[in-house]
Amino acid sequence: ILGVVENMSTYVCPQCGHEEALFGSGGGMSIAQEYGVPLLGQLPLNPVIREDLDRGEPTVSRDPDGTIAQSYRRAAIAMTAQLGCAVRAQEETGPQIEIEE
Repeated sequence: ILGVVENMSTYVCPQCGHEEALFGSGGGMSIAQEYGVPLLGQLPLNPVIREDLDRGEPTVSRDPDGTIAQSYRRAAIAMTAQLGCAVRAQEETGPQIEIEE
């Protein structure tokens, strides 16, 4: 397990932009701590994401500088960094292959 990404961490009203933790807060962090892994990101529940995808255009592409894209980008960067650490750890502790002539 590389880490935890908390989906639907908050609901963002598309009309006024108000953000609310409909399902409570801290759940992703709690699970991450329970398993001893990092919280890699928290992604919002926002109807704009569905609307964009229904039109065939991901929100990250349509509004690359918006808060939704920033949330996804932060999670992707954290996942990439964590994956890099996992690969390096595997290289250091993984099996050694020796070829004898």
